[in-house]
Formats: sequence, structure tokens, C-alpha cells
Amino acid sequence: MPRASELKKGEVVDIGGSPHIVKSLEAKSPSSRGASTLYKIRFSNLLTGQKRDESLKGDEILTSADCQKVLLQFSYIDGDQYVFMDSEDYSQYSLPSEKLEDYLGYIHEGLGGISGLLVQGELAAIELPQSVVLKIIDTTPAIKGASANTRTKPARLETDLVVQVPEYIGAGEVIKVNTANGRFMGRSG
Repeated sequence: MPRASELKKGEVVDIGGSPHIVKSLEAKSPSSRGASTLYKIRFSNLLTGQKRDESLKGDEILTSADCQKVLLQFSYIDGDQYVFMDSEDYSQYSLPSEKLEDYLGYIHEGLGGISGLLVQGELAAIELPQSVVLKIIDTTPAIKGASANTRTKPARLETDLVVQVPEYIGAGEVIKVNTANGRFMGRSG
């Protein structure tokens, strides 16, 4: 059973009988002496998607939720359902696009390394790998001789995600993008 001070983003706890995932976490140090640090935590209910904000003291104990983590690979889109395949036993799980809206710009055919959270045998949420490799579909022409630490320009990727890239990067190149903040990390391979 984790304490509030030990929680990490992506961890699942039980609140009121429902599994909630930690979406964001912020520690607030009090100004008066002797007061305990407060943790402002945003949870998301894995079953309903409803957000919940809590302020907890660091020594408050939460109950771990009964869920299972599996390694997934993205397979295909069926209507508004995104279908993922378990990398070990090849079983398939799906999630509606509205539960994935923050991730849609990073999900592409064959993307692996996705962590899935199963609640009562159903896929409730996913966690993307730290970075994904995507191809640039459209951007202004590359500027020859531009250095790595100069200005940036927008580039539209194969998933319609738009990221800022250095001026020396051109259309057709494959780049690595950070899934936490949507930033360019470098060329890929």
C-alpha cells in the first residue's frame, strides 16, 4: 500500500471502490514550520474517465487497485475503437478514441512497447513508451548549413501530430518524438 509521498505518475490506486490512475502529481511545501508537505494529485477514474483532484498529506496511505499490467502493440483501428494486441498471448483489447485523445498523435501502425492496464480483464488505459519514431510528411524545405541549435519550424508527422523541428530537418525524414511533452528528440537511426 503506497503512501501519498510515494505515488508516481501512472500508478493505480483504489478510491471508493474504483481504480484511479495518477495523472499528475505536485508537492506543495508549507510555509510554516512543523507543517507536513501536501501532495496535490490529479486522478482519473479508469472505468468512467472522470477526473478527481485530491490534496493529501505525505503519510496518508492509499490502497493499491487490483489491476494487471500487460505489454501491448497497436494493431489497427476499427471504427472509433483502437485495437491493441497482447505481446505475449496475442489476445486483443480495444479502447475508444475518446479515452486515447492525448495519445492519438503518437499511435501508429505496429507501435510496440505500450503498457496496458487491465481491470477485470478489460483494457482500461494505456501508457505509451517514452519516445516514438515518426516520419515527417510536411514541413518547409531544409536549410543547408543550419546548425543544430538554431531556430525551429513546424513539421506535420504521419499521424497528423505537429512538432517543432530544427531548420535542417526536411520532409521524409524519420525523427524521434518525446511522448510526454511532444518535443523533437533527434533523428532516428
